[in-house]
Amino acid sequence: MKNFLRHAAIITAMVAALATTAEASNQGAAEPQFKPEQIAGFAKKVEREVAARGARVFIISRAGRPAAEMPEGFAYTHVAFGVYSLITTEDGRKLPGYAIYNLYQRDKEPNVSDLVVDYPADFFAGVYQLKAGIVIPKPELQQALLQVIASDTYRKLHNPAYSVIASPYTTQFQNCTEHTLDVINAAIYGTDDQELIKANERAYFEAQPLKMSPFKLMLGSITMPDVTTRDHKGGVKTASYTTIANYLQKYDLVQEQLTINP
Repeated sequence: MKNFLRHAAIITAMVAALATTAEASNQGAAEPQFKPEQIAGFAKKVEREVAARGARVFIISRAGRPAAEMPEGFAYTHVAFGVYSLITTEDGRKLPGYAIYNLYQRDKEPNVSDLVVDYPADFFAGVYQLKAGIVIPKPELQQALLQVIASDTYRKLHNPAYSVIASPYTTQFQNCTEHTLDVINAAIYGTDDQELIKANERAYFEAQPLKMSPFKLMLGSITMPDVTTRDHKGGVKTASYTTIANYLQKYDLVQEQLTINP
């Protein structure tokens, strides 16, 4: 029994480390690893870097867990959209800046997600490394993304049934990277038809394989409510920042891709 519990704890930690899509969706679970002024300074640097490139919409990722705990092939734990906006301050002023459009899982219901808008300093508050992966789409795609994010399509594409390892090829479950991918394809194809979006993702998007034994995945699904393999066939694959970036690069939809460090 002790061995079983020990193995269960190990697997739970391994699957949790897949935060490439999980913690990603957790708005404030991680303990701050940096001082508030460090986080604020880094967040401002990210804003300056993307603003200098004229980005109105960009894809942003963060590292919410130590690199050593990340599964093979995953470099970041959360993906969202940065959108140039007029932000209202506490004293009522309106200042230009970037809002971050996220899918976050609920703290007390980890198998349920919500769409939440926060800001760069909030986005980086619980990271283990001050590093941001950024993809700036080409201007035409940025414009199309702005239209989708501002419309009912953005919310329509949200499925609150959350799984850390959701398959991007089905509509049964969703995580932050899948929602990001769905919104991108809604913009590319000019549609809110989820079946059409999924058909194109199955045809053109190459997901990231999760290199973990079936037994470990089964144990994770038993011990964690936000882990399931029911939406997968023929191996577990999920969307990631890297696979989304590769997808956009493959079809010549990227203005610039960069990594920002302090």
